[in-house]
Amino acid sequence: MTVPGLPMAVPSRDLPTRVRIHEVGARDGLQNEKATVPTEVKAEFIRRLAEAGLTTIEATSFVHPKWVPQLADAEQLFPMVRDLHAALPVLVPNERGLDRALGLGARRVAVLASATESFAKANLNRTVDEALAMFEPVVSRAKAASVHVRGYLSMCFGDPWEGAVPIPQVVKVCRALLDMGCDELSLGDTIGVATPGHVVAVLAALDEAGVPPTALGVHFHDTYGQALANTLAALQQGVTTVDASAGGLGGCPYAKSATGNLATEDLVWMLRGLGIDTGIDLGRLVATSTWMAAQLGRPSPSRTVRALSHEDTEEH
Repeated sequence: MTVPGLPMAVPSRDLPTRVRIHEVGARDGLQNEKATVPTEVKAEFIRRLAEAGLTTIEATSFVHPKWVPQLADAEQLFPMVRDLHAALPVLVPNERGLDRALGLGARRVAVLASATESFAKANLNRTVDEALAMFEPVVSRAKAASVHVRGYLSMCFGDPWEGAVPIPQVVKVCRALLDMGCDELSLGDTIGVATPGHVVAVLAALDEAGVPPTALGVHFHDTYGQALANTLAALQQGVTTVDASAGGLGGCPYAKSATGNLATEDLVWMLRGLGIDTGIDLGRLVATSTWMAAQLGRPSPSRTVRALSHEDTEEH
């Protein structure tokens, strides 16, 4: 696919020159699709994402099938993609999930914690402290096996039951995840209520607590149209890892007010305009998301996918 009308690149001195996009479409994007997506389609999706230049693609989750039926095929899917030239992290909810992942050769895993008690109860059926205690042996065993560990932290900016989340509460759980051995953290705006000033305040508090922006990724949902603005604010504070989902797929099955993730294409378009390198072929990525939308039977919610797909159709 050709990409007409790419934005003019205007670099800024206060922004990084390169950003690593942590692609979550295959896991977070598909996890709450009602219709089962065939394993072969998921594998092809991941392959196409890698061919588009994405270097980190979250492949699946080794969670019990009862909780996330869409990802019940993790054992079948991972061997189909594990030899791709991309890092393929997988979510592991507990030691059993870690055993399954390690048994298939996974070299990157992630755990999913919560900054709030309400979401920890809804998502993990545990208190925040009980969840952290459950993750401790997972992280320590993964590190002993020389496996990279990412710590997701949900509800960093707002919670559908508790409202605004106190920043010290976020800092406390982040610090606990780093102290138990996580290599990096991803700050989740699970219901999309963050605004740029709030993002700056959270990152500043974390920096003061010894959690530098180099140890962080950001994971914004676009419920109120703030995801790109929030991402730019994070980049200005030194963050260089951004989570995004090809085609804007996904939400959160345990937070009904959560709409889709930040679309990878929308993010790449903005980063190109800022002169920031991602290594991603936008045309191939748009083609991949257009293909995946056809598999799901609905148009992509990504504005960039829609715009470029429309322009490409007009060209032909």
